[in-house]
Amino acid sequence: MTTRDEAVARLTAPGAPFEIHTEDVLGEPMEVFAHRHRSLSELLQRSRGFGDAEYLVTTERRLGFTEHLDEVAALAQALRVEHGVGKGDRVAICAANCPEWVVAFWATVSLGAVAVGMNSMWAGPELRHGLDLTEPRVLIADEPRRALAGEQSVPVLSIEADLPAIVARHRGTASDPTAVDEDDPAVVLFTSGTSGRPKGATHSHRNVLCALWYHLLNDAVAAEMGVPQSGRRFLLATPLFHIAALHNLAVIRLAVGDTAVIHLGRFDIDRVLRLVEAERVTNWGAVPTMLGRVVELGDRLGDYDLSSLRTLSVSSAPSSPELKVAVRRSLPQAARSFGTSYGLTEAAMAATVATAAELEADPDTVGRAVPTMQVEVRDDAGHVLPDGVEGEVCLRGPQMMLGYWRNPEATAASTAPHGWYRTGDLGTLRDGRLRISSRRSDLILRGGENVYPAEVEHVIAGHPAVHECAVVGVPDPDLGQAVAALVVLRPDARTEQEELCSHVIAAIARYKVPTRWVLSTEPLPRNATGKVDRSQLVLLADAWIG
Repeated sequence: MTTRDEAVARLTAPGAPFEIHTEDVLGEPMEVFAHRHRSLSELLQRSRGFGDAEYLVTTERRLGFTEHLDEVAALAQALRVEHGVGKGDRVAICAANCPEWVVAFWATVSLGAVAVGMNSMWAGPELRHGLDLTEPRVLIADEPRRALAGEQSVPVLSIEADLPAIVARHRGTASDPTAVDEDDPAVVLFTSGTSGRPKGATHSHRNVLCALWYHLLNDAVAAEMGVPQSGRRFLLATPLFHIAALHNLAVIRLAVGDTAVIHLGRFDIDRVLRLVEAERVTNWGAVPTMLGRVVELGDRLGDYDLSSLRTLSVSSAPSSPELKVAVRRSLPQAARSFGTSYGLTEAAMAATVATAAELEADPDTVGRAVPTMQVEVRDDAGHVLPDGVEGEVCLRGPQMMLGYWRNPEATAASTAPHGWYRTGDLGTLRDGRLRISSRRSDLILRGGENVYPAEVEHVIAGHPAVHECAVVGVPDPDLGQAVAALVVLRPDARTEQEELCSHVIAAIARYKVPTRWVLSTEPLPRNATGKVDRSQLVLLADAWIG
């Protein structure tokens, strides 16, 4: 029987459909897929071949490939003639998951413009920062985010109130994609800021298409190993402003003719499993918190018909070996293909992937580097470390972002010579398998969302009663980590936790707002250099909060 490694070697050999060879990428020699697509518009035009097959499905709407392409052409025409959107311009999208989000994305990139996926959980100041940074020609938003944006110089198109009329007005427009270079920017997605402001990771057409070609190769490998690849229906339950939902689901399903079943609204385990049942979902890529809710159902899981589910994966946050074992027990029909991965927004896709077999052998691994990606573990001086020695995980490949939008300082700080990206994560490599020992510096991973302490501290410190503050992550059985704030008040200050919480809620997304607070007049612990000692802070937070 063909092994996975044998299938990959055969399919990527010279002359094979997924041949990998070396080319110049932005001045550096890198391994690339030789027969890749060169633009996202190329995918879009080919999707008409899938006809009336379902592309996007919700409980409220079903959109086939032909209808989707027609709506994309209509919206693109409106953006071009009514708002002057052209190559290199930005179109911001800020909305909860819905089919119109995806239509807006494809309409934007078909014009050679840059789709700016804004975090739909942002507070008003964060949204306005994103708009100021990227200067879009137009903002496409649902009504709640339209209201949040307030008065703007940029035109705002409401998904509910404006888009239906716009599409109707331009329906019948022939698709007319703009020519682009594969290294032109296509998408900006935001990451939490290490220094207090969200940063816009900028992905080129090449970056996004790298994700596609990895998945196409995966499908071809699975087919060689006798795993059926037809009739797939993928659950889309993570936000479209994340690479997991946009690059690695919505884009790829359009390219291969699969269906994306979109969960609307907040994550609710009963509604999600009823959707899986009703739509006969076959594939689900989840964050650990979601799978934790599945496991918690216990015997009640039998109330749902999940027999269609045949592939399960976990990503976006670390998951414990215990959770993986519990998931296999709860969903045995999907356990044969239960995998995990390690990636980050800057990489546009997973950097490493662990198969079910690899997880069985080593539950702590996040797998091996995907084709065309290089992974090294380095010391503080940038030297490559031997197997088993902990250091900083560094990545290199054609899928790595162009940089942070209009932030050359942050881009320079995160890069090393010859196209290497410094993740800030600590890990070890052994026989090509990566283990992550701790995520980026002080990063808090709350339910699959990244929270950088500096961003939250910046807001808390703006309250007049606060002398100094620090934010840390503390263990949480459901979310993985919770956000905790240790606040030193001014000697004459009079304030309560509720007032500080309201102050923070007004400025940043709710998932970043501390749920655990310690108010004190004692100074924060510091090390010999005078910096706040975060390792001591975590211990203090655990002790004080209990």
